[in-house]
Amino acid sequence: MPPQHDPACWGCGDNPNGIRLPHPTDEGVVRYEARFAFAPHHQGGPGLVHGGLVGAALDEACGLLATWYRFPSVTAKLAVHFRRPVPINHELTIHAELVEDRGRQIAIRGELLDGDELLAAADGSWTHVPLEHFLQTPEGRATRDAWQESLRD
Repeated sequence: MPPQHDPACWGCGDNPNGIRLPHPTDEGVVRYEARFAFAPHHQGGPGLVHGGLVGAALDEACGLLATWYRFPSVTAKLAVHFRRPVPINHELTIHAELVEDRGRQIAIRGELLDGDELLAAADGSWTHVPLEHFLQTPEGRATRDAWQESLRD
């Protein structure tokens, strides 16, 4: 299987400005969970994470689940519900769970928690797309070529 995300991905790559969520370990999973902390460069208000980055983290966790459940998948719709301020420099738990499988469309719910306290939740749908979706850019084609070359080694 070719790489599902670019190594520079803000959510799951080695991006120094990202949150570096780990990839799921198995294909076909229906639940994803990880622990991480937002850094000072993720803040909006003093000591608090920018809301757009909270949404991006939930999109990433749900998207990782979607992609490992049905490769490859992309976000079709995402609604984020902010419940409490999210602190920087504090270990949090993020998880995603498959809600419904509708063929090419899958519904997923994600939650960001501080212990048992719900900080934010997201409900969305992801669409299974052909791999060619990612080949529309020079970067996508270069990733494909590098992956194919690695198979020859």
